[in-house]
Amino acid sequence: MDYYDVIIVGAGPAGATLARALEGAGKQVLIIDKAEFPRDKTCAGWVTPAVLASLDIDANEYGNGRTLQPIRRFRIGMMGQDAVENNHGEVVSYGIRRCEFDDYLLGRVSCTKQLGTPVKSITRDSGNWVINEQWQAPLLVGAGGHFCPVARQLGNGPGKHETVVAAKEVEFEMTPEQARACEARGDTPELWFCRDLKGYAWVFRKGSYLNIGLGREDNHRLTDHLEAFVEDMKQAGRIPADLPGRFKGHAYLLYAHADRPLLDDGVLLIGDAAGLAYTQSGEGIRPAIESALMAAKVIQEAPDYSAVSLQPYGEQIAARFGNRASEQEHGFDLPEWLKQPIASTLMRSHWFTRKVVTEKWFLHQQVPPLDVAV
Repeated sequence: MDYYDVIIVGAGPAGATLARALEGAGKQVLIIDKAEFPRDKTCAGWVTPAVLASLDIDANEYGNGRTLQPIRRFRIGMMGQDAVENNHGEVVSYGIRRCEFDDYLLGRVSCTKQLGTPVKSITRDSGNWVINEQWQAPLLVGAGGHFCPVARQLGNGPGKHETVVAAKEVEFEMTPEQARACEARGDTPELWFCRDLKGYAWVFRKGSYLNIGLGREDNHRLTDHLEAFVEDMKQAGRIPADLPGRFKGHAYLLYAHADRPLLDDGVLLIGDAAGLAYTQSGEGIRPAIESALMAAKVIQEAPDYSAVSLQPYGEQIAARFGNRASEQEHGFDLPEWLKQPIASTLMRSHWFTRKVVTEKWFLHQQVPPLDVAV
């Protein structure tokens, strides 16, 4: 049986970031993922300059041979109303394809990798975690997304107060004919809020690729909302009339309403496995990266891997992202006053859609890049 200091389950952005930080500190790390890389990962997919800074990624270098769509504007509206377009006057984010981005991050990691390897068993033996009866380590990190097997190991079933957001989306490379018919612009992602404010849809062009999707808290009506939105966008000419393939579904937890634990003796959860998606937007890449960097620092400084020694990780998560909300609250974390009909009026406002929706809720420009040295 092979022994490691840390085993990470999940090779996405959170797992790859943690593995790179730990191997840089001299830890023997094994990273396991059920998929081979590069793998298909449908995602609206944008990263802010803060994410690139935290990952020490040079945009020019990354964009050589990969999709990196500069974003300078946003087009925002409420379904059934005209959209408002705001020009930020500079690049405020970048569109990426997750199949490329995740593979790039994993490619920077030189530790042992077991890809195309499902986790079939997790057991405890003499203070170590044993995975698939083949690999063992005193510390196990769950980075495998919403359905991470390590999260299940912590006793987490569907939490009774957890708000699970369900989303469906499709990403495809447009033909020249489709590209000419598509009025959506690459530097201007479109966000369309459902009239009941329980979700939003998007149209995001990234070079020759187009991503269309919708996420809501009520899964049972997701398909109805999506089909209506897609038809409206086709009629308006925002997207091509002939969309290929099926829309793929996925789920995630909103941070303020997830009640799964972050740690226990010898185990940590990071990224979507911990339920860290921003409550206002559902965006999960930045929280995944930052949680991995915070976990790496705590792991390096911990005298052992007991829950007491790992507790600073939970404290840093709360300090960075806030405390979890009370059980009475649910859904996207929109202010109580943002209800119909005032929401319809505000979504027509250039100031509100720019300063609140885009810069605060989606880009988090008020939050500086994470300084893990602090």
